[in-house]
Amino acid sequence: MKKIAVLTSGGDAPGMNPAIRSVVRTAIYKNLEVVGVRHGYKGLIEKDFFDMERGSVADIVQRGGTILLSARCDEFKTESGRKKAYANMKEEGIDGIVVIGGDGSLRGVQKINEESDIKAVGIPGTIDNDLSCTDYTIGVDTAMNTILDAVNKIRDTATSHERTFVIECMGRESGYLALMTGLAGGAEYILLPEIDFTPQEVCDKITQGFNRGKLHSLIIIAEGVEAPFVDLNEYNGSPGMAMGELIRERTGMETRVTILGHLQRGGSPTATDRIVASRMGAKAVELLLEGKRDKMVNYKDNSIGVCEIKDAVKKNDTINMDIYNLANILSM
Repeated sequence: MKKIAVLTSGGDAPGMNPAIRSVVRTAIYKNLEVVGVRHGYKGLIEKDFFDMERGSVADIVQRGGTILLSARCDEFKTESGRKKAYANMKEEGIDGIVVIGGDGSLRGVQKINEESDIKAVGIPGTIDNDLSCTDYTIGVDTAMNTILDAVNKIRDTATSHERTFVIECMGRESGYLALMTGLAGGAEYILLPEIDFTPQEVCDKITQGFNRGKLHSLIIIAEGVEAPFVDLNEYNGSPGMAMGELIRERTGMETRVTILGHLQRGGSPTATDRIVASRMGAKAVELLLEGKRDKMVNYKDNSIGVCEIKDAVKKNDTINMDIYNLANILSM
């Protein structure tokens, strides 16, 4: 192992830059050359490479996003596209690669290991925290704090005007962000893709709260919640907009909807995201030096460890029901 590459792929997550910094500086400390790949897997196909030195990652630990830029690449899903990528890496003399991203990015790691002799390992970077085999993915702590900050501010207006607010956060297939910020933000109702509900249940709880003298209600809903009781196309695919309209119709209460959108991806990473990302980056380099491949660095029981990629990308559709039930109890 003489030269390694590093790339970020898929949706950006706060903490990717600290992970990149750790990979680069750990590798250089271990006498490895490091190549940066811009635009994720697209950069492998287009040979968008550049040499990285210690100074290449100076002053990035506090920055959100990714200095390597990110993109989704359909061409890498084809055999011909991947062959181009492997040929470019071999020509560059790359022996191993660290990929930082979510489940789609990690499936790319699987392909590299299956189809080439280049060793590839993954670091989990996604605000959804929806990968198996790890308690934590880079970016989730910052995203939770960003959402919570928005919830706190919306609560001020909701109280002042005695309104109901529906807040839609990210989570296409996972309700982790909605669950945790709902608990931390004191939401009256948390709507998740993993748990069925009826609009009437939500409306009844809101009405009961106002009858007890509550000045506001906050509903947090994940963007991936299915709403079979309405046609989401009428609401631009937004379950939050659909729920807001239903609450207005059924309760007669003044209701507002806030879709947080890509606000949740940005921002300076929290201390937790910086620390975990730095530890994961160093561990990924160690794995390559040990000759390991098809592994993902994980975080379990407050420790950095390793798991198989094939286990990490299995669908994680479980939700912590103890936390969900606690949130319901505390919202009464």
